[in-house]
Amino acid sequence: MKYTRYLIFLLLLCSGLTGCIGGNSDKSDEESVEALQHDETNRVTVQLLESVPFHQELISNGKLTAGRMVDLFFENDEPVAVVYVKNGERVQKDQKLARLNSFKLENNLSKATTSLENARLELQDLLIGQGFRIQDSALVPPAVMQLVEIKSGYKQALDEYNLARYEADHAVLTAPFDGVVANLYTRAMNKQTAGEPFCTIIDPNSLEASFSVLESELPLIRRGDVVEITPFALTDVKSRGTISEINPLVDKDGMVRVKADVQNRGNLFEGMNVKVSVQRSAGRQLVVPKEAVVMRSGRQVVFTLKEDKAFWNYVQTGLENAGYYTITEGLQPGDVVITSGSVDLAHDAPVVVIEQEQTD
Repeated sequence: MKYTRYLIFLLLLCSGLTGCIGGNSDKSDEESVEALQHDETNRVTVQLLESVPFHQELISNGKLTAGRMVDLFFENDEPVAVVYVKNGERVQKDQKLARLNSFKLENNLSKATTSLENARLELQDLLIGQGFRIQDSALVPPAVMQLVEIKSGYKQALDEYNLARYEADHAVLTAPFDGVVANLYTRAMNKQTAGEPFCTIIDPNSLEASFSVLESELPLIRRGDVVEITPFALTDVKSRGTISEINPLVDKDGMVRVKADVQNRGNLFEGMNVKVSVQRSAGRQLVVPKEAVVMRSGRQVVFTLKEDKAFWNYVQTGLENAGYYTITEGLQPGDVVITSGSVDLAHDAPVVVIEQEQTD
């Protein structure tokens, strides 16, 4: 009897332990399912589909060049006496840039003036000998005047005087137009290097973006189209411009050279390497971000939001630019398009909207 009671006690104890373990297991399974269901809820952003202005876009690399840029030279090799400007300094038309040591130039002009006066007196004497006065030079036959000018040395003296006057007047270098000083390396009291310009004047308001497009891309551009310019060195700087010139020649690589006038706010420089985005209006279109379009079974799909679930839509895209597609088939205005989080979505998958995006 004692043995029987002991056996019953062990059986009851085992049953209690089994119940406890089973209860905990059921609870754990429920928590796992809840966690799994929570993890499977996709977080997405959405956008109301509507017709908006759309611009086709063509991307190319190019370089900035100044439409007005000139190298300035002194007329002779005298030492530079004074330099009035520095590199990067803005100057106005006719503003003084530098001046040469003018002692020799002024001395040469003085000598040339004296020689001219002496030749003029000799010319007068010869004319008198021919029966004319210098006041009557208009009445002197051309052949006679040519003879006395050569014989008196007047013509040679006049040429030397004009040269001396020109060199003296050009001892001061001035700006030919409003612009910015560049490539200025000569210092005062030094001679400039032979054959090299003293400096360069660049008009920063005449910048052009020179770039190439493929022959097949020619239908996408025309004069007057808007372009956006972004320097590679300053990616946060964006400037606008318009296409001004399309070279009517396809080179051996199948490229066509294009130029665009660029609006410069002071942060663009001659020679900069830039990215050029050509934009052309395609009117109002149904537009979705590129990340909203995913591939399923080799076809383009866009998911829309219906009753907190993702709805699968086969679509046909049309035009595109850097960030967007136009939709020609498969969607209608007013649809709520899922714009992000579509990569792993399935039809009728539950979703949670975390942000309502605005159409650009």
